[in-house]
Amino acid sequence: MASEAARPTYGNWRRPRRPGLGPLGLLGTVVTFGGLVVVLLASLISLLMAIAVLIPLFFFVAPIAVRTVDGRNVYQMVAVRIGWMNRKSKGSHVYVSGPLSKRPGGRFSPPGLLARVKMHEGRDAYDRPFGVLHHPGRNLYTVVLVCEPDGGSLIDAEQVDIWVASWGDWLARLSHEPGLRGASVVVETAPDTGTRLAAEVLPRLSPDAPPAARAVMEEVVEKYPSASSEMHTYITLTYGTVGTRRKPDEVITDLAMRLPGLLSGLVVAGGGSAQPLSAEQIAETVRVAYDPAVGPDVLRARAEHTSTGLEWEDAGPASAIEAVGSYQHDSGVSRSWLLTLAPRGTVRSNVLRGLLEPAPGTRRKRVCLVYRPIDPATSARIVEADRRNAHFTASSGRGLVQARASTEMRAAEQTAAEEASGAGLVEFSLMLTITVDSEAQLADAATTVRNLQASSRVQMRSADRMQASAFTCTLPVGILPWEHTLMPREIREAL
Repeated sequence: MASEAARPTYGNWRRPRRPGLGPLGLLGTVVTFGGLVVVLLASLISLLMAIAVLIPLFFFVAPIAVRTVDGRNVYQMVAVRIGWMNRKSKGSHVYVSGPLSKRPGGRFSPPGLLARVKMHEGRDAYDRPFGVLHHPGRNLYTVVLVCEPDGGSLIDAEQVDIWVASWGDWLARLSHEPGLRGASVVVETAPDTGTRLAAEVLPRLSPDAPPAARAVMEEVVEKYPSASSEMHTYITLTYGTVGTRRKPDEVITDLAMRLPGLLSGLVVAGGGSAQPLSAEQIAETVRVAYDPAVGPDVLRARAEHTSTGLEWEDAGPASAIEAVGSYQHDSGVSRSWLLTLAPRGTVRSNVLRGLLEPAPGTRRKRVCLVYRPIDPATSARIVEADRRNAHFTASSGRGLVQARASTEMRAAEQTAAEEASGAGLVEFSLMLTITVDSEAQLADAATTVRNLQASSRVQMRSADRMQASAFTCTLPVGILPWEHTLMPREIREAL
């Protein structure tokens, strides 16, 4: 019991408070008070005129006040449905590429949010190639890192605490990175195909070996993949140019100088062997995500020839169809989920372990943690505003409400103290994508996700009518959801 009690716990994350009165938000509060002033002025003229102003005000404000568990109001849900109907009426939910499509060149370029992305490649200080994804619409540049984190089994709690602290320090340093817009961690799991094991073992079998020994080794190669899985961890960093638009070559040179420091921080945080992904490796990752059936072929080609020659313009699917609750692409069908509530209270370091482990009965599974580092000046304003609001709430309530407010006040005080001592403030979210072989298996996949949510103490909802975009956001290509919306982030927060 003593060793269990000594294990460190984590938490103290808080949902950002929406400015305004209750669930109305800033825009709803301003409209409500402005409308009430107009109603009072209209009542001086006549009662009928006041009622005529009050009724439209009520029907405008009521949809803002009615919200779901994850904080969406009626207007936001209606906007999603209108956007889906608009895409479906235009046929944008169906994608066809290749020689028989209308696209020039007949290549298999990625669809959706990746349609305009361009691939560049540079070399870092150690002369290692690294790919850079350029998003011309937002003028963003993404570099992808791959690492092999050390497992948590048979590791002392003190070492785990050091890794977590080092990871928090690495995230805090991202807020000082010039031009960094966001980062993401993608953990992808899939059943082991056995291609790499066969490529390592079978060529080394001696022709003079006893038949029994050869039979044993061949059986190991055949049976081992059924009980094992492969896991890949990718980290994407997305930068935006500040001021004037810079040329891609200048941005690539700047990123090449930053990579060694970023990689060394990942190693200290328990990331194991970390290195940048080349342009070809990024294209292979995206290609296998859209067509899981080619995964063994890609591994075999890389094992035999050390290269596949795949280019970014051929990394997309031949066809894809988006439905309300699924996304069908080549040899797979995927469904994505979005985080609605993070684990409440204190948690252990292995709270997400069940969510990250391979899920039986699935072709591929990706868990994407998205981070938006906040600069130190903005962080100070946010924590001080939360601290003032918590003190005001604690001093104005009574009974049970006051007890809960006191807990919020202690959490706000701790956050303010940590920020003052140099800790960073980061907004985060989580997305999950599961790929299966057919639509008939989606129901079992949904059941698996519900079980994983319970073990990880998180709440998630299906990304209905946004499956194609959610699928793309979970790929290690640096798509930041808040950077690809028509409505600016400030206006969305005001709602």
